[in-house]
Amino acid sequence: MYCTSQDIEKQITHETLVQLTNDTPPQDTVDDSVTYEAILYSSTLIDGYLRGKYTLPLDTHFPLLRIIAIDLSIYRLYSRRLQADMPESILEQYKEAIKTLEKIKKGTIALAIETDDESNVAETKDYITNKTRFDRTFSHEVLREY
Repeated sequence: MYCTSQDIEKQITHETLVQLTNDTPPQDTVDDSVTYEAILYSSTLIDGYLRGKYTLPLDTHFPLLRIIAIDLSIYRLYSRRLQADMPESILEQYKEAIKTLEKIKKGTIALAIETDDESNVAETKDYITNKTRFDRTFSHEVLREY
């Protein structure tokens, strides 16, 4: 899981979270199972985008993925109740989260690792090829002409 219910509660008020999750009166507590399902949805969606690009499950925490998971989870919670009256800001955050996931999948955005000293280091992968300089289509002489 890329976020927690506490992460979600930092973004929306406790009262809003109660309204979005609790289906039975009295509505005074957060239904943890509904929150869990929203977090599971966001984590599964994120894994779907990352599959093939990264080895899953990820053994490192990435702040960007936590933010995306929070936005996707909040959208999922709102969609349970207010599909017709979805707040514009929630819908925009959802769209931006999806765009960011697509950029991560394409390699346009690299994930930064969350470390103890709070300095983020981009995860890098070594690329190995079986090509040599003799496999080139154009020689250095030809390329220099352009």
